[in-house]
Amino acid sequence: MRSYSVQVATAVVVANMVGTGVFTSLGFQLLEIESTGAILWLWVLGGLCALCGALCYAELGAHHTASGGEYHFLTELIHPYAGFLSGCVSATVGFAAPIALASLTFGIYLATAFPSLPPKITATTLIALIVFIHTRTYRESSSGQYLLTLLKLLLIAAFVLTAFAAGSDFSHQVTGTSLLNAGEILSGAGAIALIYVTYAYSGWNAATYILGELEHPHRDLPRALIVGCALVTVLYVLLNTAFLTSASISSMTGEVEVAFIVAETVLGESGAFVVSLLLSGVLISTVSAMIMAGPRALQRLGQDYRGLAWLGKTNKGGLPTHAIVFMGLVALGFLWTSTFEQILLFAGLVMAANTFFTVVAVFVSRRRRARRPRDESIFTMPWYPLPALIFLAITGWTVLYTAIQYPVQLLVTAAVIAAGYPFFQRIRSAQ
Repeated sequence: MRSYSVQVATAVVVANMVGTGVFTSLGFQLLEIESTGAILWLWVLGGLCALCGALCYAELGAHHTASGGEYHFLTELIHPYAGFLSGCVSATVGFAAPIALASLTFGIYLATAFPSLPPKITATTLIALIVFIHTRTYRESSSGQYLLTLLKLLLIAAFVLTAFAAGSDFSHQVTGTSLLNAGEILSGAGAIALIYVTYAYSGWNAATYILGELEHPHRDLPRALIVGCALVTVLYVLLNTAFLTSASISSMTGEVEVAFIVAETVLGESGAFVVSLLLSGVLISTVSAMIMAGPRALQRLGQDYRGLAWLGKTNKGGLPTHAIVFMGLVALGFLWTSTFEQILLFAGLVMAANTFFTVVAVFVSRRRRARRPRDESIFTMPWYPLPALIFLAITGWTVLYTAIQYPVQLLVTAAVIAAGYPFFQRIRSAQ
């Protein structure tokens, strides 16, 4: 088997989305926002944004079928340098940084159960193991990812049901009145909090990175993106409702391991031990999905630019082993050189900007196809251009406000764009 099914593609979307963000964001959000209702509405808003983005990417992928995600779309529709830059961003900040975050969160949760295990050591071991699995064969890669994602969903569902069934002294923290008190969404604090939310939803575009390896790209990509986004939105709202009604706000504010705090409050110390193990298991699927999808952008760079040809090499099974190993090494670099919050904020900002410009490419694609006969069998987004405008409005507002609040990140991003062009020209001239 040298292709991925729609079930595996959906599993890749879900597994990429459900990871570090949803288990760590709430503590940072509570530092900025007082209204629990506003926080829950932010998760709904993030889901709407992801779904609108998925509709846009589904149309792009249905009409421009090749692996590589944003790299492929921007190269074909905007400019080769836009694609080159996006491919580099996807390979580093877009995937390697989240791999580092998810692995570190895995290590942190495992350390709450076994304090003698250093989080960064266990995170390093996890990255190395998953890299090994995804450089084997398509069959092992597909089966492993599908089963890990199914296990993840079952574990999270069990966690949510247990939290709701146990009852709590903190149900008063989410009421009808608090849900109506959502004005903070439109504040500056709301914009910053939304960065954490959009980071948690990032990964909704993951199936586009294996687009060229799907069994039926035109049909399977829209199904995987839309079903995956809808499922994760429901899951996120339920999970954060469980968090906010199961432990005191003061105990979660500013904390990373929110799920452990909730489990300890609801189930006691022994229950928290078990939940820590379960959540560690959940994050294995996330790391696996990102290591599976992300290297495809690097592979396309290697195929398109002779100077990077080594990244495009595949093994006997057709898997981009060099790109996978390289991404694993970059992830280890992030893991050992940056703090958790630094990676989270910077990755969220850059990834949001990357998807923003890719959705702009939808309008370019539509204009180019305007004179061609329309093929009804190929997916086009409903209610065009509304989903694209909603996504651009939400994402643009978040990126702009965060860039103003954190000018250092903006300057670093601008410096990367400027410094990357001479390198791009040199690679291109070597063709």
